[in-house]
Amino acid sequence: MTRVTLLALLLILAWPALLRAADPVELEVTGIGGDALKNVRQALALPYGMVREHTVNRLWLDRFAVESAGKVKTALEPFGYYHPRIVTSIEEPARGRFVLRVAVDPGPPVLVEAVDIALTGAGAGERGLKELVAAFPLRRGSLLLQQEYEAAKARLKARAQELGYLDADFTRHALRIAPGERSARIEITLETGDRYFFGAVRFEGATGYPDPYLRRFIAFKAGDVFSYGKLGETQLNLANSERFREILVTPEKEAAQDHRVPVLVKVRPVPRRTIRPGVGFGTDTGPRFTVRFRDLNLFHAGNDLDVTLYAAQLLQGLASRYTIPSSRDLKSSTSVQLNLQQEDITAYTSRLVAVELDRNRSFGRGELGTVYLRVQQENFTIGNQNSGSRLVLPGIRFSTDHFDNLIRPTRGYRFALDLRGTHTFLGSTVGLAQAIAETNLMLPLPWRLSLHMRGKAAGTLLADPLSDVPPSIRFFAGGDQSVRGYSYQSLGPRDATGQVVGGRDLLVGSIELERALFEKWGVSAFFDVGNAYNDLSTMTLAQGAGVGVHYYTPVGGINLYLARRINEPTGHYYIHLTVGFQL
Repeated sequence: MTRVTLLALLLILAWPALLRAADPVELEVTGIGGDALKNVRQALALPYGMVREHTVNRLWLDRFAVESAGKVKTALEPFGYYHPRIVTSIEEPARGRFVLRVAVDPGPPVLVEAVDIALTGAGAGERGLKELVAAFPLRRGSLLLQQEYEAAKARLKARAQELGYLDADFTRHALRIAPGERSARIEITLETGDRYFFGAVRFEGATGYPDPYLRRFIAFKAGDVFSYGKLGETQLNLANSERFREILVTPEKEAAQDHRVPVLVKVRPVPRRTIRPGVGFGTDTGPRFTVRFRDLNLFHAGNDLDVTLYAAQLLQGLASRYTIPSSRDLKSSTSVQLNLQQEDITAYTSRLVAVELDRNRSFGRGELGTVYLRVQQENFTIGNQNSGSRLVLPGIRFSTDHFDNLIRPTRGYRFALDLRGTHTFLGSTVGLAQAIAETNLMLPLPWRLSLHMRGKAAGTLLADPLSDVPPSIRFFAGGDQSVRGYSYQSLGPRDATGQVVGGRDLLVGSIELERALFEKWGVSAFFDVGNAYNDLSTMTLAQGAGVGVHYYTPVGGINLYLARRINEPTGHYYIHLTVGFQL
């Protein structure tokens, strides 16, 4: 180690002591510790101006020392010490340098002798309020902690307001401590007042949007018990619609009649039509360029037209969706999709035209069911086979998901099930039935760790040879969201020439352990396993393992993985790059 490095290290280690030595007034507090000491030190912070140009105003310091006893007493009360003995003194060990010594004898803490909590008014019988009273944290014999007392009071009042008692307030709230005594009495009376309900809702600023469409975002109905939580949920629904840049949901309590509170919703819409170009990269498809056109209010009915033109190294096409929202709820809708796609990868080449009609219905928060009919024409080359197929494919989907954060989740789950099938009497060139199930699970662990698990299983019943099934309906494995360490769609049964041609069934699983670093970074280690197959008894499990680095941005995570194939003589390494929240 060089002299310069050693000197720098000594300066870093000694820097806190040098800073303290440079302070002309040192504070020394004895007799207490922990949070009480921390609170006292904060209370005794020197006022601005007492020290100017390293010179102490001695008269001010003397006055501050006299006042310190009162400051310390107040700082100790939240911890139950109401009768401390405090001695302050000032020493001057060197000219212009002072030590303010504060010796504290906190004495015995004050204990709660009695608790008297009463509920009055229309809500006195509410079960939720009675439970909070019964669970009041300070009881006879408890240490008198002001912070717990104030927090418990606040919870009681907040709960009353959550139940619709907007005028709830304390007509009595007292901590009675007799001078010189070491016991306290708590006396609280909460008057709930009358209960309030939601009244009519009116919108301002949402020109062009029909009233039935706007009311889909309202999380309550007229006559429901008033709730500030429902107002917040309404604001969040409007914000998530991507249609409004400014949203203000205001209860007009002063205009309430018969305890019904009208609500005013002011919004400022975003531009109705947008065109957004984009560039990106994914190891599954290579570099890509996209252009997205969106009309958020087609025919002034709240209908959504979304058209994306994309061109990547391995995938090009046009994806369009026209959505008619349902007045039933936010997630229910009817949509029509048109997809034109050309895909050219190692395993196959495919040209696809598809039209799909969907009917979506929400079954609650995070649960969505879909009945659909898909009609597609696909021409493809796979292995040594050039062919084409037509499918009229009805099906049903169900999904449920919940994550604590869509940008950087630490806890949550997702499950999806897709059942579909067709037959030649529907006009298809092949008959089949398929089931596809996917699940993702994320669990938080100690030490800023999180465990990510995902799995996918699929099976096919065929009435015709697999060679008649187009590649978009067959199953392959490998890639960013499959078995990492292998390229996209590179795993599956092979034909007589050794080329991958896909399989009837699929089984893939993954486990990944991530450690959060700093505010926006993370590192992980993972293991993936699975393959596509035609016969489970002859299935070969491909395995990949590696490490990842993650950087989280406001639009999602940037995930870089280095993966290695396991149990292969070559042991290839493969880099995977994804953007966004993906499991």
